[in-house]
Amino acid sequence: MRCQAGLVIDTRTVVLVEGASDKSAIEALAGRRGRNLAAEGISLEAMGGATNIGTYAGRFGPPGRNLRLAGLYDVGEEDDFLRGLERAGLGSDLRRNDLEALGFFVCVADLEDELIRALGTATVERVVDAEGELRSFRTLQKQPAWRGGTTHDQLRRFMGAGSGRKIRYAAPLVAALDLDRVPRPLDMLLDHLSGSRSR
Repeated sequence: MRCQAGLVIDTRTVVLVEGASDKSAIEALAGRRGRNLAAEGISLEAMGGATNIGTYAGRFGPPGRNLRLAGLYDVGEEDDFLRGLERAGLGSDLRRNDLEALGFFVCVADLEDELIRALGTATVERVVDAEGELRSFRTLQKQPAWRGGTTHDQLRRFMGAGSGRKIRYAAPLVAALDLDRVPRPLDMLLDHLSGSRSR
């Protein structure tokens, strides 16, 4: 049974992320660690953009359902998160360390950047090949705008270039991770959410 907001009735924690690819990556990592977030009372909400953080924090945080909040955000969206969480009553004059204490962890550039760095470009290229898109990636590498770039930057552009490609690659990239080399924001978020099981 679900309530109007789409959350399971016994939800205690809501994880706010910018988009569906972030949600998919968190679900994939939780699965690899043998966790069922829904069974733990944790719901993942893709907000459709970082600028919606104020609306979602208000809906699920202290002004609304007063649930425990957590999330991931890109470094370029930090100001949106600081303002949105402050407006929702989660503190004043917040800084990055305050966001971490609340359970919100920053990705350097974005989650795709984090995953590419953790995996290494050779592994990411193997994932792209397994998905049948290595030829498309090679075509991007030959484009004048990207010919002189690093393979890392080319892969990051490739992930963001195709319609739905970020969502498509989130779970396969997480599946390829060595669990000892999980990107810090994902690792910290899952560790933080471990506390939800006892709340």
